[in-house]
Amino acid sequence: MSTMKPTDETQGPAEDTRPDTSSALTRRSLLARTGATLATGALLMQGRAAQAQSSVPGAHGPREGSAADTGGKVARQSHLPPGKPGRDYRPVVVPNGAKLPWKDVGGVKVFHMVAEEVEHEFAPGLKALCWGYNGHVHGPTIEVVEGDRVRFYVTNRLPASTTVHWHGILLPSGMDGVGGLNQKAIAPGETFRYEFTVRQSGTGMYHSHHDEMTQMAMGMVGLFIIHPRKQVGPRVDRDFAIMLHEWRIDPGTRRPDPNEMTDFNVLTMNAKAFPGTEPLVVRKGERVRIRFGNLSAMDHHPIHLHGYQFRITETDGGRIAESAQWPETTVLVPTGSTRTIEFVADEPGDWAMHCHMTHHVMNQMGHDLPNMIGVKPGGLDAKVRPLLPGYMTMGQTGMGDMAGMHHMPMPANSIPMVGGKGPYDEITMGGMFTILKVRDRLDGEGDPGWYTPPPGTQAQLANADELRRDGIDV
Repeated sequence: MSTMKPTDETQGPAEDTRPDTSSALTRRSLLARTGATLATGALLMQGRAAQAQSSVPGAHGPREGSAADTGGKVARQSHLPPGKPGRDYRPVVVPNGAKLPWKDVGGVKVFHMVAEEVEHEFAPGLKALCWGYNGHVHGPTIEVVEGDRVRFYVTNRLPASTTVHWHGILLPSGMDGVGGLNQKAIAPGETFRYEFTVRQSGTGMYHSHHDEMTQMAMGMVGLFIIHPRKQVGPRVDRDFAIMLHEWRIDPGTRRPDPNEMTDFNVLTMNAKAFPGTEPLVVRKGERVRIRFGNLSAMDHHPIHLHGYQFRITETDGGRIAESAQWPETTVLVPTGSTRTIEFVADEPGDWAMHCHMTHHVMNQMGHDLPNMIGVKPGGLDAKVRPLLPGYMTMGQTGMGDMAGMHHMPMPANSIPMVGGKGPYDEITMGGMFTILKVRDRLDGEGDPGWYTPPPGTQAQLANADELRRDGIDV
């Protein structure tokens, strides 16, 4: 530690030039005590910081099982018996999605991933030829347990080379999957093997890391869920996993455009746009966890849940200490990151959950439109229809009327910008939108239908007597 020289202010009045040995000693003593106090405070702060980060692998010392921890040249790869669903963890629910199957071979979980072209339906009326894994877009969710030894065989049936990167996963460098850096790319027709021991828990992801701008934009992404070997935090009753993504698919085309940088027109949850998204179904009183992963090309997504406050309990770095968790009603999921929320479903109803970037709850036909707000078309429609039968000026009162485009002729392979059937009217949203359905009782695990609010708990048209009673003059 360097010693700071006293400033003029600490040396006393400028006009006092007489030597004073006792006061100099006092000053030196005071400075020494002050320095010791500052040093002690700094050490204390460092200790608190280290304690706060103690659950983050590598933050306060060598990560468990690493080469530095073992004194070896490579990370230790000893492992535990394969974790089993129902016994060691509650399996996640992937709305609209799939799980990657595995088999136990000598105490190792063995998976087979096939990279291939997939025809995928984003919502009724919109399909595209994408790239995915095992016939799915996005790829099936991988579900393992901390301490598992995992072995992935990756077969490439694409017309281009590829790799798989295990995003946020702690593993040996040679298994990290960056083409050219950690491995040779997997050429068409080849099968590569990845193998490592899982030494963490939380929500990770996987995706291609060869020509990733193209291959991720085509759909080559997925979730990698790692359950803790021992229970951490309150036990949950429902554990949902949702991947957020964005695409550019022009009406009439059959493939996503991987060159798009700003104007994405299909925003998805588990590769589905509303009204193609499945609801999240929960019984009242259950503790719910929702894991969000975001591998969108360019955008963060603030996901807002109606009717509930929740706690943010995990990032892609793992579980947040309970004392550091914070309450929200909207969780920002940065691109390339995961976030996990938890809450108790204590209020029945149908609750919207969606990205709060308003253009992210619109679909294809909501982009590149002229601004028609406030335009009075007059007799324009009648004059144009002899040339364009069925023409209708739209957008002058906003985009809500676009929900009615379900009943109009549409360009090939396209969907309206907003709109899905609701119990009362069209729901004037699309894209990154779904519904949390909380019920007092559930009959099976399927969609329970629409919620009926108890009498007196729903907004209604005000009648004349109510207006008169409360002195409201309309």
